[in-house]
Amino acid sequence: MKVFYEEQKFNQSLVYLGLSISLIVVIFAILSQWKKNVDNSFGDYIAAFIGLFILILVIILFLVLKLQTKIDENGIKFKFYPFQVSYKNIDWSNISECYIRNYNPISEFGGWGIKSSFRRDTGKAYTIKGSIGLQLKLKNGKKILIGTQKNEEIKRVIETYKHKYTHNDT
Repeated sequence: MKVFYEEQKFNQSLVYLGLSISLIVVIFAILSQWKKNVDNSFGDYIAAFIGLFILILVIILFLVLKLQTKIDENGIKFKFYPFQVSYKNIDWSNISECYIRNYNPISEFGGWGIKSSFRRDTGKAYTIKGSIGLQLKLKNGKKILIGTQKNEEIKRVIETYKHKYTHNDT
């Protein structure tokens, strides 16, 4: 039995550079405002700390976000943690087509993450980075794209299980 597993995280340096700069700017703004106006109202302090708290939550979210993909003899499973805590399972019997393709995250889906396209023919995407994904066309007409950084590995595993999704419909 051949099994594929991949875990992707938002580990692009530009993402964390942007978040770090945002954090520094917010902290600097809070400190400079604090020094200027000693007699700020309690509401001003609360608003500043709420902004800082939200920014810290966004940073934590980027640290824990991950896309996990498993492919085995039963089918394809994936989850986009923490938005999906359990795997979404797609049995081989529900797949009509399955292949690796290049895609444009911005023009096709509006970026990375869990995205649905405005174009009906594109479907839904679960991506973290890059522009290569596993395209699934389901027998019910839905399309799902799962981003990958291990396209050659996935190709080999998909080829192993090709007989499970290319058999004749009953």
